[in-house]
Amino acid sequence: MLVEGRFARRPTRSVTLAHPVNPVTVGGDAPISVQSMTITKTADVDGTLAQIYALYAAGADIVRCTCNDTEAAEGLARIVPRSPVPLVADIHHQHKMALAALDAGVACLRLNPGNIRKPEHIKLVASECRDRGVPIRIGVNGGSLDPDLYDPEKGVTPEAMVASAQREIAYFDEVGFDAIKISVKASSVPLMIEAYRMLAEVTDHPLHLGVTEAGPLPGGLLKATAGIATLLADGIGDTIRYSLTADPVEEAKAGRQLLEAMGLRERTGVDLIACPSCGRAEIDVIEVAKRAQAAFEGREIPLQIAVMGCVVNGPGEARDADIGIAAGNKRGHLFVRGTNVAVVPEDEMVDALVEWAEFIQEHGVERALAKADLRAAKEAADADRAVLLDEQGDDVNASEARVDLIRKRTAAST
Repeated sequence: MLVEGRFARRPTRSVTLAHPVNPVTVGGDAPISVQSMTITKTADVDGTLAQIYALYAAGADIVRCTCNDTEAAEGLARIVPRSPVPLVADIHHQHKMALAALDAGVACLRLNPGNIRKPEHIKLVASECRDRGVPIRIGVNGGSLDPDLYDPEKGVTPEAMVASAQREIAYFDEVGFDAIKISVKASSVPLMIEAYRMLAEVTDHPLHLGVTEAGPLPGGLLKATAGIATLLADGIGDTIRYSLTADPVEEAKAGRQLLEAMGLRERTGVDLIACPSCGRAEIDVIEVAKRAQAAFEGREIPLQIAVMGCVVNGPGEARDADIGIAAGNKRGHLFVRGTNVAVVPEDEMVDALVEWAEFIQEHGVERALAKADLRAAKEAADADRAVLLDEQGDDVNASEARVDLIRKRTAAST
């Protein structure tokens, strides 16, 4: 549901992952956070730190590292004080590794209820986290569900995944621990969506969203987005992770871009829009858009930038963009908030976009409009538009002719 142009979020409790510089609160009124996970060996301290910094630069607020053996725990002890973000230790089968990760100073644990199953072990870890003020994510996974909750006939069900999370919460309640995040991930998008919806009905703990084992690009990106975005639009979700068979930097980028696209995080980089091209296009729109995307990669310029293939519909389609460029008669026509401001040679279009975007970022739109020769730019755009219409007409794709044909055919049949 939209409220004042934003998706209304489900009210939740909040937990905070401690960090001396960049602590992250998950849930409550906090912004939805982006997570990813390192794929290095945690014992490789320098390699893991390099990946953590790359993820941080790509937009990750929280990073998870595996803690599967003593060497990994020792690595975490050396990594934690040098990390730019809070670290989550991924614990699977050994509760002792959870205790070792706490000794290493991690900001959060992720426990898989399907793997650590002895109540005394679960409660011991929860007690230690309670005393240290460290949250736990209950990480239910469709691929490692508790055997006694698995239905041989139905397989993994959303009811079973929610029951697994509730069982873990009950153990935590016994020792007075409630600093909890929960995930109920599955590789099936419909199963994952239904499990989270059910979970949201029975708990107000913050939820970590993800489609587990989504796979390689581009299919994995589509699958993960389908699940995560659907739930975010429902108001469900407090932190997200794309689980892609790819460089984890792609996970952080995707998460940040999704939240920005849905208006759930402030834009930090360029939002590049481009027309899909048509018979009227004067340039290779796809190639120019790719060049523009590469030129703005990594730049913290929170503007919407449009690349349009012609000066007939392009300016109108990009009217709400902060800055855009449209091709016409071998030239690029630059627009700021829908106003023609400059004409540049075709081969300088992308450079001009970068130059003007940087100027707007530093000085604002009004200064950009003030420095432009608006009359000359408009006259050039109008002239090129007239030439293009004269050569190709208003209806370059002959859609109106097709409409006339349909009307004649349907009229004849009545």
